Amino acid sequence: MPRSHRKTSRTPVWLSWFMGRLGYGLLTAWLISLVVFIATQALPSDPARVILGPDAPLQSVLTLREQLGLDRPIIEQYLRWLGRFLSGDLGTSLDSNAAVSSILSSRFGNSLALVLGVILVVVPAALALGVALALRRDQPLDRWSLSLLIFLKATPGFLLAIGLVLLFSMPYMDLLPAVSILDPERPLVRQLQFLVLPVVALSLSALPYLTRLVRASMIEALESDYIIAARLRGIPQWRIVWRHTLPNALVPAIQGVALTLRILLGGALLAEVVFSYPGIGTLLNAAIQMRDLPMIQACVLVITLGVVLINLLADLLTVLLTPKLRTAWRVTLIQRNQRGIQPWWRRSPKAP
Repeated sequence: MPRSHRKTSRTPVWLSWFMGRLGYGLLTAWLISLVVFIATQALPSDPARVILGPDAPLQSVLTLREQLGLDRPIIEQYLRWLGRFLSGDLGTSLDSNAAVSSILSSRFGNSLALVLGVILVVVPAALALGVALALRRDQPLDRWSLSLLIFLKATPGFLLAIGLVLLFSMPYMDLLPAVSILDPERPLVRQLQFLVLPVVALSLSALPYLTRLVRASMIEALESDYIIAARLRGIPQWRIVWRHTLPNALVPAIQGVALTLRILLGGALLAEVVFSYPGIGTLLNAAIQMRDLPMIQACVLVITLGVVLINLLADLLTVLLTPKLRTAWRVTLIQRNQRGIQPWWRRSPKAP
């Protein structure tokens, strides 16, 4: 075997594809950062006037605008802001005059705990319920469960949250706190009672989509030829389900979990506002009300980077769990080499 071929074969098949996806993800994040900066600059408010108050003299406002760099061209402001962001400096909050990074880091942990709690509830429940409904397809339990899931999907998230508060936090019940006001001096693991209602509200919103996706994937896998052949060979039903059918149904479920996470990053804003949960959602809502531009820009960009990272991880897991996708990129490269097609970075410029 030639040495060049041995060296090429040691490289993971999916590495070139993943680097391309990473480049597209970074490009998307950069474009969104540009849109966010321009949109926040177009808000009908003056940060200098917000800081000094409505009764501040005009000369003081102009001096502060010069100190903040707001009198410079928009492109220069964006480049300075992007450079500070890449170096880890997210600026200073116009409302509290504190570092945005310190405020955001404390709220990020709370939002991450909320999202992880929802995933720990939704993923096992959706897998168990989806498998059970697929095995009982078109039976009364399947039909009634699908109707309930469609009802939950059609119900707005804020109505679910308010309904949970009325059900579990009123004086006649008073089982769980209606407001999730955390004590910053205590660890979050000792305040889990404040997470119950937000986690349940978000879980009820995310459960219908993921359950129906697992159910559809399981039904498709159960009707495939290799499952029919396994049944004809007398393999037990539990082994067919857990060792042959479920692994093949996990690939669509991974994309479903990624979509659920992307929805949670936006839907958590609503749950945090309803329950007064101290996360990124309430922080972003307060920053919009106060026209705190550095805080708005940092929150939106952090959420954007989280969505890009989720997409990359979901696509990578999908490729690693699907043999056809793992080898498809290598087959494409071999076909291109056989046809003499070189990548764009290796092509020599055409002579005039």
